[in-house]
Amino acid sequence: MALTVSKLNQFLFFKLPAAFWCGVRVKEISGTQCVVSVKHRWANQNPFNSMYFAVQAMAAELSTGAMVIDQIAQSGKKISMLVANNKSNFSKKATGRITFVCQDGDLIAAAIAKTIADGAGQTFWMKSIGTNEKGEQVSEMDFEWSVRMK
Repeated sequence: MALTVSKLNQFLFFKLPAAFWCGVRVKEISGTQCVVSVKHRWANQNPFNSMYFAVQAMAAELSTGAMVIDQIAQSGKKISMLVANNKSNFSKKATGRITFVCQDGDLIAAAIAKTIADGAGQTFWMKSIGTNEKGEQVSEMDFEWSVRMK
């Protein structure tokens, strides 16, 4: 059974309340793409009147991790997941609504299949691009996910 937008947002409320209260919300998820949105507001700002980098990181990570969670659940196996590394680049002040899109869902299935087949942990990088309401890129974040059998 695939994860839905409402199930993921409910998961945020109960398991990741900091992200929920900062306004991070899943807008769309499929096997290959996930869209997460967050609006700049008082509760998630930095002293420079833009969105705090950690809030952007929460939204970007969720846009990658939600697809990992979904594909692990679909595998029916007990597989653990962990962010092993991350890299980020901030190119513009993040104000207004910022939308993070990850289109790397196709990388997950191969890593899960390989870890199921040989039991060894697998790692793979996923990229999330954050854009403002004008379509301008404000940040780019890469997350190295590690999956392994429990």
